[in-house]
Amino acid sequence: MSAQPPQHRDPVDAIIDQWAVVRPDLDTIAMEVFGRVYRLSRAMGDRLEEAYARFGIARGEFDVLATLRRSGEPYTLSPRQLSSTLMLTTGGMTGRLDKLERAGLLRRSPDPHDRRGLQVTLTEEGLSRIDEAVGVGLAVQTEALAALGTGKAGQLADLLRELLAATDG
Repeated sequence: MSAQPPQHRDPVDAIIDQWAVVRPDLDTIAMEVFGRVYRLSRAMGDRLEEAYARFGIARGEFDVLATLRRSGEPYTLSPRQLSSTLMLTTGGMTGRLDKLERAGLLRRSPDPHDRRGLQVTLTEEGLSRIDEAVGVGLAVQTEALAALGTGKAGQLADLLRELLAATDG
């Protein structure tokens, strides 16, 4: 259990309490951390889905549009570059690209440097939509972080960076 008692009990506390009764020998700090990270990820994922739905896109489609936007002008990447950045199979990427192209948010065209390749480019509508959606999504995330204040939010970001670096390799 945590060194300091939590200010507000949450469902993870109840799980930890149950384990303490049946297996008092367990050190459950990892369960406390990752249980909360998992629950936070799900809760924020749901909030972001709701925010992006206003723009006619789901989170997966947001990720494609945002990746193209972050790439800078001319907002063009190959499907392979998109797949590797988003850690998707080519089949999963094709489905997203099909939907976004039908919606007029991107276009696929032959790669002038590779006869067998394609390029994926944001349309003007796609650029406009992702710029609005990223602002709204960031506002949702910022609102949630406000509960911590700037200092604690920065500390949390640093701690999560350390943990991610330790587990990614």
